[in-house]
Amino acid sequence: MELKFQENFLWGAATSGPQTEGCFKKQHDNVFDYDFDHYQERFWGGIGPDTASNFFNDFREDIKLMKAAGLKSIRTSIQWSRLIDDLEKNTVNEKAVDFYNAVINEFIAQGIRPMINLNHFDLPVELLKTYGGWESRHVVDLYAGFAAKCFAEFSDRVSDWFTFNEPMVVVECAYLLGFHYPDIVDGKKAVQVAYHLQLASSLAIEQYRKINKNPEGRIGIILNLTPSYPATEKIEDLKAAEMADLWQNRLFLDASIKGEFPEELVSLLQEENVLWQSEAEDLKRIKENKVDLLGVNYYHPSRVQEPEYSSDSLAQDWRPDKYYASFNKRGVRMNADRGWEIHPQTIYEIAKRIQEDYGNIPWFISENGMGVENEERFKDEEGQIQDDYRIIFTTEHLFWLHKAIQEGSNCFGYHVWTPIDCWSWRNSYKNRYGLISLNIHTQVKTLKKSAYWYKNLTDSSLLQVPDSILEKYNQ
Repeated sequence: MELKFQENFLWGAATSGPQTEGCFKKQHDNVFDYDFDHYQERFWGGIGPDTASNFFNDFREDIKLMKAAGLKSIRTSIQWSRLIDDLEKNTVNEKAVDFYNAVINEFIAQGIRPMINLNHFDLPVELLKTYGGWESRHVVDLYAGFAAKCFAEFSDRVSDWFTFNEPMVVVECAYLLGFHYPDIVDGKKAVQVAYHLQLASSLAIEQYRKINKNPEGRIGIILNLTPSYPATEKIEDLKAAEMADLWQNRLFLDASIKGEFPEELVSLLQEENVLWQSEAEDLKRIKENKVDLLGVNYYHPSRVQEPEYSSDSLAQDWRPDKYYASFNKRGVRMNADRGWEIHPQTIYEIAKRIQEDYGNIPWFISENGMGVENEERFKDEEGQIQDDYRIIFTTEHLFWLHKAIQEGSNCFGYHVWTPIDCWSWRNSYKNRYGLISLNIHTQVKTLKKSAYWYKNLTDSSLLQVPDSILEKYNQ
């Protein structure tokens, strides 16, 4: 079967500043730079964010490779810790301005649309040490100032802006699960951080409305979304799924698109005495500064069941997962290297939900991809990685996305994660996601089989769906 996507469909890939540029010649350490410098043993292979994939030096050649892989757009980020010299006075570093100008101009010269994200987990560590990072209302204001500098310097050429990438990951990984520095496990702090991240997003949008120089410009947010599938149809499991959705999806979705936090969540947090501190004026600014578009990162579904203990059990500190527990469904299809279920149908569910519950706002898949460990084992005699698994993964997800678009979903693009194998926080280079392989020792980069496949797709907007996939989904 051959599926046709709309002519102007935005095909691309996503990456970030800290994962490609690394900390090379930066003004400040971000939280991951600091984490590696002090706790190297936490990082896979002891590999940190020093040069990353050397994009700082290689960006012109890298962008040529991205063009060869068929990318029509790239989402990347500006590092706060690189752009700003004095974090309090918000003065820009002219060499950093020159660098980002050169990168943006090179993308445009190569016919690739730059889409710029303002924050991809990379909080300057000084702001964490001095103020408590996103726990602090002052840091929110400093971030809005940084955003204003970005718009002033680059919005004449950049038409697509995003305030944050996956703010819920910052909340959960740094304040609930101990996966990211500062490795705090504190539900009340997590709630405050979530509120401040949303407020920061809204204040950045407020600045954008004042400063933007591009008549084609728009601003959004990137959220990692997934419906929560209950283990059974029992009322307890259905309730667990509802609660997981409220926290993991609706918190940022509702506030960003509708301008208000979900009433059910606010009431619950009030009852538990963990509601964020806020000011009426701030809630008004959240209401008035909604997003123009939405980016959705999707990798795997969420499956939940009723928790082991009731949520009102004694001596239990507040955490969102007191209302639900993860559920490992047997017999599912798995990316065993990453430990993530492969479930392309969920991308259709997400699309329909945006269409039906969120005003069919313009949106795109801002990340979708497959990370594979020890990918060198798939090299052929010529040295090319034969990543057919990535081609199948992408085809299946696009099959379900196309179905939703045909039914009226206002989806305008699809971005794979990632153009070039990149450094991935404490996982470092354990799992490779790129269309282009990276030798971390030589910094030699070569196109994988999937890159040539993706170029054929993006040049034609025609997706070839083999019978084996159609049979799998009874189509």
